[in-house]
Amino acid sequence: MSERDINLYDCKSSGISSRVLQPSSSNSLQGGMPVNNQGQNLLSSLSLDSSSQNGYGQSMAFESGDDHKKDGENCDAKDDWKVGMDLTDALIHKIFSFLDYTSLCQAAMVCRQWCVASAHEDFWTLLNLEGRRVTHDQVMQLCKKYPKASKLNLIGVQCVERVLVRGALHSMRNLQALVLGRGTFSDGIFHALGAGCSSLKLLSITNAVLGSGGSQEVQFCHDCLCKLQIVKCHVRVLQLSIRCPCLESLSLNSTITSSAILNCPLLVSLDVSSCHKLLDAGVRAAATACPLLASLDLSNCSYVSDYTLREISNACCNLRYLDASYCPNISLEGIRFPMLTHMKLHGCEGINASSMTAISHSVRLKALELDFCWLLTSVALDLPRLQSISLSHCRKFVDLTLSSPALTSILLTNGPTLNCINISSSTLQQQTLATITLHCTSLCEIDLTECDSLSNSVCDIFNDGGGCSNLSSLILDNCKGLTAVRLSTRSLCALSLVGCRNIDTVDLTCPNLDILHLDGCDHLAFASLCPVGLQSLNLGICPRLTSLSIDAPAMIALDLRGCGILSHADVCCPKLSSLDASYCSQLTDECLAATTSACPLIESLVLASCPSIGPNGLLALKSLSSLMVLDLSYTFLTDLLPIYEACPCLEVLKLSACKYLANDTFYPLHGGNVLPHLRELDISYCSLDRAAIEGLLSHCPHLVHISLNGCRNVYDFNWDSFPLWSSGSDFVDGVLCKGSLKEGKESLEEPVQVKPTKVIPICALQSLNCVGCPNIKRVVISNSACCFHLSSVNLSLSSNIREVKLFCVNLLSLNLSNCVALEELKLDCPRLSSLFLQACGIGAEELENAVQGCAMLETLDIRNYSKITAGSYSQLRSLCPMLKRLYSTSI
Repeated sequence: MSERDINLYDCKSSGISSRVLQPSSSNSLQGGMPVNNQGQNLLSSLSLDSSSQNGYGQSMAFESGDDHKKDGENCDAKDDWKVGMDLTDALIHKIFSFLDYTSLCQAAMVCRQWCVASAHEDFWTLLNLEGRRVTHDQVMQLCKKYPKASKLNLIGVQCVERVLVRGALHSMRNLQALVLGRGTFSDGIFHALGAGCSSLKLLSITNAVLGSGGSQEVQFCHDCLCKLQIVKCHVRVLQLSIRCPCLESLSLNSTITSSAILNCPLLVSLDVSSCHKLLDAGVRAAATACPLLASLDLSNCSYVSDYTLREISNACCNLRYLDASYCPNISLEGIRFPMLTHMKLHGCEGINASSMTAISHSVRLKALELDFCWLLTSVALDLPRLQSISLSHCRKFVDLTLSSPALTSILLTNGPTLNCINISSSTLQQQTLATITLHCTSLCEIDLTECDSLSNSVCDIFNDGGGCSNLSSLILDNCKGLTAVRLSTRSLCALSLVGCRNIDTVDLTCPNLDILHLDGCDHLAFASLCPVGLQSLNLGICPRLTSLSIDAPAMIALDLRGCGILSHADVCCPKLSSLDASYCSQLTDECLAATTSACPLIESLVLASCPSIGPNGLLALKSLSSLMVLDLSYTFLTDLLPIYEACPCLEVLKLSACKYLANDTFYPLHGGNVLPHLRELDISYCSLDRAAIEGLLSHCPHLVHISLNGCRNVYDFNWDSFPLWSSGSDFVDGVLCKGSLKEGKESLEEPVQVKPTKVIPICALQSLNCVGCPNIKRVVISNSACCFHLSSVNLSLSSNIREVKLFCVNLLSLNLSNCVALEELKLDCPRLSSLFLQACGIGAEELENAVQGCAMLETLDIRNYSKITAGSYSQLRSLCPMLKRLYSTSI
């Protein structure tokens, strides 16, 4: 109820201040302006002269029409005509209906006609007599004069009891709201209200003393009352009895009473907050008597116990709102509120981690407030409708685990011991976590998985100075609302952005960050990690990355595989040892030169499918004095001289599908003078001719692993004795002496076959891969070939092989799968442990003869082997006593 007052003049004739009259809110606006522009324009067109000769600027009387006529006998008719301008009473009434009460009081000072019009009962629906020194007769007169008033404020009026008891309110047939206070009220007042104000809907009593010394109870009965407020009152009798069949809302806030008896079957809202004298039994009796109760406020009722809450939960099945803040005796043990949507438990000393069991049964809960619960250590809840949770000032709170798909707000402030937050949901849809407020200096872990409505501003909370100064782990997986993550914090050690598909920018200044997961960040285009403490990073799952800046002093491995449109990379990782930039088709020589200069310790470099890399970029590899592994597969290289010059320590060189290499490219490798440490060479799917391939096999006995997969110019291997090619030099320890080949490709002469004169060389070859070579028909490797280190041979998918004869004492694995033309197989490999013959064409008898020389065979794969018979399996097992794994489609 409005308490705004206007004190512009005094009513001399009645002695009542005009401030007792206030208009209906429907006829007023804020700021004291007219409701309608029409009314304002009409008034502005009139000549309103507050210093009129009529004298109405000094006083206004609420008298009858005859009195007004008498007072105006001495007025000049001409002046009166000038002011009134012949406006009819109906027109003035219409205009005044647009005015607020300030304008009405100002208009009353213009002339007699306006004074009478402004005092019309239609304009004054609120009579405010708060704190006025008025007599009983004046109040009676006012009530009779304004029978249409719907609101009456009598706070602080001394004659209230006489007015009410004598039935002065009978004339106010439309009275709906009555405000009383600052006095002593006996039972007679309540009886009078019940009998004389049938239209009353609201009764408010504040700061009053209720009851007299002779009675035992204060009883109030009313058949139509809907809302009753008894606030900050002192009930001097034993109990307060309220019998209102239509009452829907009752507030006893801060009222001193020990017992309250309610007979209000339709009551839906009950407020007994801060009723410190109200006993546990009194609260229980009052609440359980209202079966339709939907809202209950028990805050600061120190006597309330779990037993009372349990009885209330059984009696009030429709309870939606519960405020039990600062009730020290409740712990919610064994209490169920299945329909509850809002629970407020501020400062409840009995609430702890075990109380979460009771709260978890409130599956409809939307808002939960647990501020100042000092014994609460952890919260673990799965509430599908929870939208907001507040856990501020919980001094012992450590762990928060929430699964709430509808969560929109979380407030965690002043939590000195909080160290773990886990908020996740597998069914998040539209409404998700949107705002989060944290001020927890001890917080270490936060998990906000699948909080789709989180905005970019959430990152400000986790920055230095944002309230989480010790945060070490942050998980924002599948937060689809994030588009840019910018963090600057020294405490963060682990960050996960898995599945954040809308992120296009990541800007991290986290010097201690050593774990970063970006899987599923498909739209990431700009990444700045300067500085970070990462030791390894995989950005190969970010196909749209275009710009990258990394300053990681501790980084060892960087994977950029698949960043096909990466055009700018500023990598400063002085300890980097492994860099995979395969399929980075936009990577240029300049970028590679800058990277190798800033990362001089790289040992493994993969540049497969990087067509923009040319000779200048390869020459920049001189900065990598420790480079041992280089992969240039699927590039357009034609010459390897830059590699020979820049990478003297190279051990592994992969040139698969480099189809533009010249036939004489590998001549400098003959004898081992160039790249003397080279051990593995992969030239699969290259277009080298037969002489170039056989030259490698003959003149590079220091190679350990050779891959010739898919090379059409690989022909038969007839290694009865290992052929040695030389240019006038001797072999020492199986390797050509230094200087046996002249430097430069142009000075190379056609190799001439020679025989070793001092030492029979021992070939270092361990692995030979010739998968899918269609021109191989015969493979013979005898003991005299000196392939004592050969341990693996793979000839699968070489569909034209007919004859295989191997005499290798250290061979461990042989793969002849899908060699459908194979007819003859002879093996003298005593250490062979794995033999693969899937879909092979050899007969069963030939197979049995072949494995006789393989006593240590453990794995035999003969799936899709059409020529095997059922009786051959037992024979194979007898020939190979150590056979453990026999794979066959017919077993």
